[in-house]
Amino acid sequence: MTVRRIEVRERVMERNDVLARDVRRRLDDAGIIAYNLVSSPGSGKTLLLERTLAGVGEELRIGVVTGDVQTQNDADRLAHHTDRLVQAVVTGGACHLDALQMQDALDALDLTALRILFIENVGNLVCPASWDLGERAKIVVLSVTEGEDKPLKYPKMFQQARHVIINKMDLLPYVPFDIERCVAYAREVNPSLEFFRVSALTGQGMEDWFRFLKESAWAGSPV
Repeated sequence: MTVRRIEVRERVMERNDVLARDVRRRLDDAGIIAYNLVSSPGSGKTLLLERTLAGVGEELRIGVVTGDVQTQNDADRLAHHTDRLVQAVVTGGACHLDALQMQDALDALDLTALRILFIENVGNLVCPASWDLGERAKIVVLSVTEGEDKPLKYPKMFQQARHVIINKMDLLPYVPFDIERCVAYAREVNPSLEFFRVSALTGQGMEDWFRFLKESAWAGSPV
């Protein structure tokens, strides 16, 4: 008897890609630019979003979809900084968000009130790299408290990204992190990457980040 092997993962991924195309179409139709923020746990992406909402959230009509494994703590933190809907997606142990969850999130958001949508993905540099959520671009948040060889250890994520935010720059004098080496490693993996060097805690470099968001929002392009 011939044994027929079913590639379950491939079918799941194909289904996700179909749903992601629908998410992307809905966002494009609404004139919304979606950025998928990805990182290791503890990179500071929630604080980065808090600072972003406080700085330009109203001006750029920013909404947020958060992904967390067991709690909605991040969504609760962000909700203090904006009147716009913040949809918490609790993944129940999964290591990434998927396009079906994004469809549900869009159903709960007033898309007419948004210009930029941030997707705060689960803290993980492996799984989220393979899952299209309908975003216009992935942005990796990397802190100086991590190793500068992260781009070499997790190349797919950096290949899939368009931008890298190097966060916690205020700690650079106190940690053995070679920022230029990190940038070089990242560009070995993806030569087209663009970088922001910020401290979400102190505000260092945030104006450059805000300027990028303003330009992309009003130009309708993430690049």
